[in-house]
Amino acid sequence: MNFLKKLGLANAMMLLLCAAIIIVAEYLFLSGEQLHGIFIGLWAPMLLGLLILFKMVNNGSK
Repeated sequence: MNFLKKLGLANAMMLLLCAAIIIVAEYLFLSGEQLHGIFIGLWAPMLLGLLILFKMVNNGSK
């Protein structure tokens, strides 16, 4: 529970969204829609990168 408080609700939701995106991408890729799976699978690293960028900008302003 302490880890969840430290992480924050918005960050936890973003990580859950990234996990859901990865699961959907894997499903699409393995069901024969390889290009759609790859396209959707690239969203998760992009969202994580934005999350890191926003954290860096927020920490720099303090």
